[in-house]
Amino acid sequence: MTESKDTKAKTPPSVDLQAARDTARVLNEALPYLKRYAGQTIVIKYGGNAMTDEHLKRCFAQNIVTLKHVGINPVIVHGGGPQIARMLDRLNISSEFLDGMRVTDSATMEVVEMVLGGVVNKSIVSLLNQVGGKAVGLTGKDADLILANPLHLPGREKDALGFVGQVNEINTGVVRKLQEQNFIPVIAPIGTDTNGSSYNINADLVASAVASKLKAARLLLLTNTPGILDKQGALLTGITPTQIAALIADGTIQGGMLPKVQCALDAVAAGVGSVQIIDGRVEHAVLLELFTDQGVGTLIKAD
Repeated sequence: MTESKDTKAKTPPSVDLQAARDTARVLNEALPYLKRYAGQTIVIKYGGNAMTDEHLKRCFAQNIVTLKHVGINPVIVHGGGPQIARMLDRLNISSEFLDGMRVTDSATMEVVEMVLGGVVNKSIVSLLNQVGGKAVGLTGKDADLILANPLHLPGREKDALGFVGQVNEINTGVVRKLQEQNFIPVIAPIGTDTNGSSYNINADLVASAVASKLKAARLLLLTNTPGILDKQGALLTGITPTQIAALIADGTIQGGMLPKVQCALDAVAAGVGSVQIIDGRVEHAVLLELFTDQGVGTLIKAD
């Protein structure tokens, strides 16, 4: 005798149709951007609150691994100023600033290398690997990736900043090799000269130079501000070098935003498709900027 089968109709599981529609809308909106950037390099300067808040750190890592999985080649250049400051305090090493830049003597440079090239770089690499990526950490000393010169300040003694550097040359061979092997390069902004001396370089400068040399489709600069604001506090986007010159002239762009904007202008002039200054305090800021129509920051493009 065989058991009779229960032929009673089963109630289908409840479905949140609105959530499903929202997901489909987002995917449809992202599709043209996924096509546009497939196989392209995107350089991301990682810093600010996005590097210190645990939730934002994980969101950032997930965003970067997502880019890799959909066929985009992300390259990360990171900062680490707050982490360096904390370690200097722990070691009772005093430091001073000139024109907003930390004077870097030999003892300070040792700490910079330890923190940026070791602690910070490896923590980013580890987190990317935890969320499914294949990341490799580098400093500018690896394969002479970043050749540097001392940075001199006008009107100051020649060695006033010590081992603070500026980019002289970017040798991207090692980065391209890693990309070919499906790795995510994570670069600490430490340069070297022909004598083997190390230099502490602003991460925005390095990101701009790397993006320029790689002919990246886009350069994203993560900050602790929404982007460039006008005098009324409204976000500006879609601006050109000519418009930026006017904004600098009338005092709209000033202070700490000036060097960041100059890095963006240098990258655009060198052939980078566009530069975005975006708010790293926003969850999933990288994906929102790249794959949505609205974006989340200030876009700078050629005239």
